[in-house]
Amino acid sequence: MSRLNLDDFSDLIERPDSGTRRDAEERRERLAVPPGALGRLDELGEWLAAAQATVPVKAVEQPRVLLFAGDHGAARLGVSARESGSAHRLVRDVLEGVSPVAVLARRAGVPVRVVDAGLDCDPALLPEEVSRHRVRRGSGRIDIEDALTAAEAEQAVRLGMAIADEEADSGTDLVVLGDLSVGGTTPAATLIAALCGTDASVVTGRGGAGIDDLAWMRKCAAIRDALRRARPVLGDQLELLATVGGADLAAMTGFLLQSAVRRMPVILDGVVSAACALVGQRAAFRSPDWWIAGHMSGEPAQAKALDRMALHPVLDHGVTVGEGVGALLALPLVQAAAALAAELPERPAPAEAEPEREPEGTPAKAEPEMPPGGAGPEAR
Repeated sequence: MSRLNLDDFSDLIERPDSGTRRDAEERRERLAVPPGALGRLDELGEWLAAAQATVPVKAVEQPRVLLFAGDHGAARLGVSARESGSAHRLVRDVLEGVSPVAVLARRAGVPVRVVDAGLDCDPALLPEEVSRHRVRRGSGRIDIEDALTAAEAEQAVRLGMAIADEEADSGTDLVVLGDLSVGGTTPAATLIAALCGTDASVVTGRGGAGIDDLAWMRKCAAIRDALRRARPVLGDQLELLATVGGADLAAMTGFLLQSAVRRMPVILDGVVSAACALVGQRAAFRSPDWWIAGHMSGEPAQAKALDRMALHPVLDHGVTVGEGVGALLALPLVQAAAALAAELPERPAPAEAEPEREPEGTPAKAEPEMPPGGAGPEAR
């Protein structure tokens, strides 16, 4: 197998159909509801129409929540409020229906799929359909060692690509993308800081579970040290993911890129998916046109990444739990935008003015009589 080059995606990914988007905008101008009255919903409907290449836009009928799971060696440094190696518990909560994303997905009737890319647990603790994709058991401590080997990074990216193909082939028409990880915000912030050329303190947040000031300082130091290792490999996205990423982040990056190839739109969740999207943008500059940001998580690194990709979050409700929750909350708005764009009636065309008619019973005008002998002398 030849070595994977993420830059090749630049030739494979096209933008959503711009002509269709113009048609959607023109149709919106003709709707009975005044332009601008629906706010952001207009933009979402036009984005979806362009992704589907159809006007009027079709309803989102087969959405899917997709969560990539993994443990990160950085958690051993005390940078997370959760215990190192405990991400499998998050997965169990989702599978048992007791996590926030499981509750919301059940209420919305949206199926949830979990992919174990790099959990640090016995595979027997999880169903085979979850654990069979695992690339390795946990990712390395990125402040002092690589997260993955080069071969593992490629395997993880190809895993994400294969999952994207599976979803597209099964008829999934929109993906809500999230992560189930412990320590994952540390490599995510490192990737964003490296790609945006900024310092560790600018991107270090407190994670979905929240950390105290001492843990924040440990996290900031870990990102600082990881950045020193990341900067020399910025020219190769695959090597960057191997150095300071992780199995779940590499798989998510591959998924995002292949989803854009397959023209399957994606709602991004928090800082981890934003970091993977930023790596994807570096590989293929058109790819962010296939994604929207579901919400603002409060992580400074996420805000930095979304600004770089010119993606504006749909929601900002202070949701920090992660696990795809914020992105899933944005799904009903996307579905509402599609319904409104497709089902609202157009304004009736103005009636054409009819020519005036003579009232009935009006005597016809008599033709002027010719004088006897024909035309008068003037005519002669």
